[in-house]
Amino acid sequence: MSKEAKLELDGKSFTLPMVEGTEGERAVDIACLRNYTSCITLDDGYANTGSCLSKITFIDGEKGILRYRGIPIEELAEKSTFVETAYLIIYGHLPTRAELRQFSDLLTANANLHEDMKYHFEGFPSSAHPMAILSAMINASSCFDPGLMKMGNAGRFDLLAARLISQVRTIAAFSYRKSRGLPIIYPKSAYKYTANFLHMMFSEPYDDYEIKPEVVRALDLIFLLHADHEQNCSTATVRMVASSQANMFACAAAGVCALWGPLHGGANQAVVEMLEEIHREGDDGSKFITAAKDKVSGKRLMGFGHRVYKHYDPRAKIIKQACDSLLNVLQISDPLLDIAKKLEESALKDPYFVERKLYPNVDFYSGIIMRAIGIPMEMFPVIFAIGRMPGWIANYKEIAEDPKARIYRPRQIYVGPTLTHFMPLHKRK
Repeated sequence: MSKEAKLELDGKSFTLPMVEGTEGERAVDIACLRNYTSCITLDDGYANTGSCLSKITFIDGEKGILRYRGIPIEELAEKSTFVETAYLIIYGHLPTRAELRQFSDLLTANANLHEDMKYHFEGFPSSAHPMAILSAMINASSCFDPGLMKMGNAGRFDLLAARLISQVRTIAAFSYRKSRGLPIIYPKSAYKYTANFLHMMFSEPYDDYEIKPEVVRALDLIFLLHADHEQNCSTATVRMVASSQANMFACAAAGVCALWGPLHGGANQAVVEMLEEIHREGDDGSKFITAAKDKVSGKRLMGFGHRVYKHYDPRAKIIKQACDSLLNVLQISDPLLDIAKKLEESALKDPYFVERKLYPNVDFYSGIIMRAIGIPMEMFPVIFAIGRMPGWIANYKEIAEDPKARIYRPRQIYVGPTLTHFMPLHKRK
């Protein structure tokens, strides 16, 4: 197999090195292309551009494979927890019993926010979106520790990573309480990570939320399934900001902003909104499926298809089972779930969707689980952000520890006006 590629341009031949990953993925290294040829590549949306070498996550979209540090997502979903998986993603190996205990203790010890941050929450209007609060408060929390303002902090990395993973759920819960005009509920050291989040979300000063193991497990699974997903929009944003040597909290806040977009973190909300619309119209999904195939109808089947997966999203299979199990345990009869099943069944049999490889993705069922738990739709992308935090930290860590790291600086092809000159105001028409 060739280890170099040849490029012919303007009658000249150039040799470019090939790079091969551990799973056989191949890339043409164009780092010297501009020096050799005075040309750059143009790849709108970066669909064919590898921006980095990474050891964190492997995806094979054609085969429907997702692995964290080499371990299949199916194994982690069955045997692991979010906290254990977070350690795996950040540090590159499954923790020993002692390492997991130390990591868990760090999360517990860093769950509380600085008390002065309460005043920042009070400054937001009740109508503020939780993602706006989350991004702002992640940045604000770094101000209470001057040591955060410097990239690297190798000796303090464990503490800072644990603080960010722990505090993001506290900020998220506080932002929810703020939006509802409810008093803040502080974390309890007796609760583990996901149970503590549910406690802070739904408890009252006079009555603790009932922690049901099935609910905790379902939400923990959502966090785990979203913990990393290669170079998606928000992760690429984190790496971009990290390349400037910004601190970890600033990079995470940038990731939240990227995740806020409806084409990224807001996708599961769009699924629930679609199901609610179908239900309001008295449809079981049959009419909607027909309309979705008509380009002029304006109807789009949300939660199907993926930018990377050209096969069934492996996370979707896992979360569908979790959704069925949770609703059965809670004895919830959700008409939206019936509609979702009808849409999936119809789409998987319909040549229109099969030929276009439009299979259900992870967003299709995650929204129904969160709806069953009682999490409102505006909090869906916040839940996504909590889950994705380990992946952002791991990608930040790769940048921070790379001695050859340089600031990211993409090129462009200029298509604006050619040389023109300034015209005085009195001559302009």
